[in-house]
Amino acid sequence: MPETDAGLPAIWSDGLGRASIRSIQILAVVALAWTVIWTLTRVPLVLIPVTIALILASAISPMVRWLVGHSWPRGLAVLTSFIGILAVFGGVITGVVFLVRAQSKDLAAKATVGIDRLHELLKTGPVPVSDNQINTTRDAVQHFFTSSSFGTQVLTGARTAGEILAGLVLMAVILFFFLKDGEKLRNFLIGFLPPDKRATAHLAADRSSAVLGGYVRGTALVAASNGLIVGVALTVMGVPFALPLGVFVFIGGFIPIVGSTAAGTLAVAVALLSNGPVSALIVLAVIVGVNQLEHHLLQPVLMGRVLSIHGLAILLALAAGTFLAGVVGALLAVPITAVGWTVMKTVTGRGPEPMATAPGTTEA
Repeated sequence: MPETDAGLPAIWSDGLGRASIRSIQILAVVALAWTVIWTLTRVPLVLIPVTIALILASAISPMVRWLVGHSWPRGLAVLTSFIGILAVFGGVITGVVFLVRAQSKDLAAKATVGIDRLHELLKTGPVPVSDNQINTTRDAVQHFFTSSSFGTQVLTGARTAGEILAGLVLMAVILFFFLKDGEKLRNFLIGFLPPDKRATAHLAADRSSAVLGGYVRGTALVAASNGLIVGVALTVMGVPFALPLGVFVFIGGFIPIVGSTAAGTLAVAVALLSNGPVSALIVLAVIVGVNQLEHHLLQPVLMGRVLSIHGLAILLALAAGTFLAGVVGALLAVPITAVGWTVMKTVTGRGPEPMATAPGTTEA
């Protein structure tokens, strides 16, 4: 077979041959990426805490730098920031638990009346539902809760709760070391790269840390605004669990599209059972208004310069993350996609001008 000047057989030197070679290279890269992703998803108890700790460290590291800049010893600055974050999370969870316990009897009493109202509404509504259909549905629910499958679900839930607790402890430990030794860990990993690639890697890490930190802080502000508005509206209307529901809306704000919808649905359901259909419709209108405010004002203002990603890309990332890791995957899909896009732009030279911070100086 005749050879070309480039040393390739003639069959590979034309346009189709070069396209075939590039296709094989792309398939090899895709196979490698899929193998890495598959391997990592086999150890979620390690992967998820590490990823969450990295995201939180990127958001908290500016606080550490600010304290160090005000003459605090670095160890004390890290410890103060770490304990402060744990205190905030612990205080919120403890407050929600106590409020739920305090108002559970009130909701149970109102739920009885609310169920009767809902029953009448279903019977006399635009699409009437007969008592026989309601009783059939109720019997199916009762059968599920008394069946062996429900017991299996309870055991599975208990095991999942134990894994979540272990993951939280591991995440807290990893977060502390990321805050304390993030720069050393980064320099160690980048040290394996060729010398001519290290400056670009440092720049990509700096920009990725800025993107992660901005994403977390921006999302927290948006979610806090949503939770505050919904919580105040529920309090004014006298709906039980107003503060816990506001916290759930806040937490749901960290899962784009899906989280806010699920938290809002829960708030509407509680309002329906406790205060009736009119109250539920008002809560629904408030939640729709909050979502419009978030999408058209808060997100563009607070996060428009942080995440330069099209909405379709976010939707596809959410779908892929949910498929691979469920709710946690949906939670992490957007920041991981943002970091991947930032790294790609930096490596290809399409990113913004280099930041003033010297390479390797950020904490995580």
